[in-house]
Amino acid sequence: MFKKTVLYYAISGIVGMLFFLSCKPSQKMLAVSKDYVDTLRYQEEVHLKNVRQLTFGGDNAEAYWSFDNQKIVFQATNKKWGVECDQIYYFDLSQKGMDRPPLLSTGLGRTTCSYFMPDNKSIVYASTHEENASCPHVPPRREDGKYVWPIYESFDIYHSDLKGNIIKKLTNEPGYDAEATVSPKGDKIVFTSLRSGDLELYTMNTDGSDVRQITNQLGYDGGAFFSPDGTKLIFRASRPKTEADIKEYKDLLTQGLVMPTNMELYVCNVDGSGLRQLTTLGKANWAPFFHPSGEKVIFSSNHKSARGYQFNLFMINLDGMGLKQITHDKVFDAFPMFSFDGKKIIFSSNRNNKGTRDTNLFVADWVE
Repeated sequence: MFKKTVLYYAISGIVGMLFFLSCKPSQKMLAVSKDYVDTLRYQEEVHLKNVRQLTFGGDNAEAYWSFDNQKIVFQATNKKWGVECDQIYYFDLSQKGMDRPPLLSTGLGRTTCSYFMPDNKSIVYASTHEENASCPHVPPRREDGKYVWPIYESFDIYHSDLKGNIIKKLTNEPGYDAEATVSPKGDKIVFTSLRSGDLELYTMNTDGSDVRQITNQLGYDGGAFFSPDGTKLIFRASRPKTEADIKEYKDLLTQGLVMPTNMELYVCNVDGSGLRQLTTLGKANWAPFFHPSGEKVIFSSNHKSARGYQFNLFMINLDGMGLKQITHDKVFDAFPMFSFDGKKIIFSSNRNNKGTRDTNLFVADWVE
């Protein structure tokens, strides 16, 4: 779960601002019946049906379902909504006409990584607002063409109600704390923290107590999600191996930066045991989420792209077999999440943006 306007453009490591590429509508859209044309679905996307666009303009990402499958919480940068960098919003899908979703964060600083709590009436998210009301600085593009994104040390994790009132600050350690998601069991939160000096996964109770370190290998560990039964974690990680890569990683970390161009998926038990690498695809594999069966994982990857430009959704079995491409946009599909009843999927995409730089949210029926 990264800051959209920084990491999301950075993942390719080649083109920098990924979402600033235009995307022309495909000629390969499929009419699904005489009465209905599923115009937002590519012909090859056989697992999607009735694709519906939720946002129209700006940068919208990391949309996640409430436990009752009725609401969506997400982060967005949309100047028409009066914000300069990402803030947290939500849609109540049972209500119609929510053209401008309610703001849940403070409107100050930069936010990221929101997720519903089990009560469906509150969320967790990370924010920098306590340190500075302004948007934090985004590092310029490097002369060597390598892209980096910042690990803002002022990010902390907050519990908030759906009126924007902060209930409790859940983390209060020096350094980056963000990327929180909640177990389907409703008892634990997993998040990424720099408190050990490296970017590792931690768990805590939903009230912020009983913090436990889960990973301990050099490299970035983040974007973790629980399995449907709450016993496993799926996440993305970098593992620098050569002396040069290790030095580069450590040097960047001292500057509060990470270069997220080479990541694979890893899975482990909630206590960190049984850790193993799931993918060996190369390039950037990230934004994983468990299939409702708990036996497969859907994720975003650019491993099939010759130059790293194109990100699509793929699915793979937990044994590392059965890799299958799910989406086919020509620029970007990412941040998939299945509804808790397994009937729908939400994701971010550059499809249907009419050649603009917009990244929007899409929800679809899932066809098994």
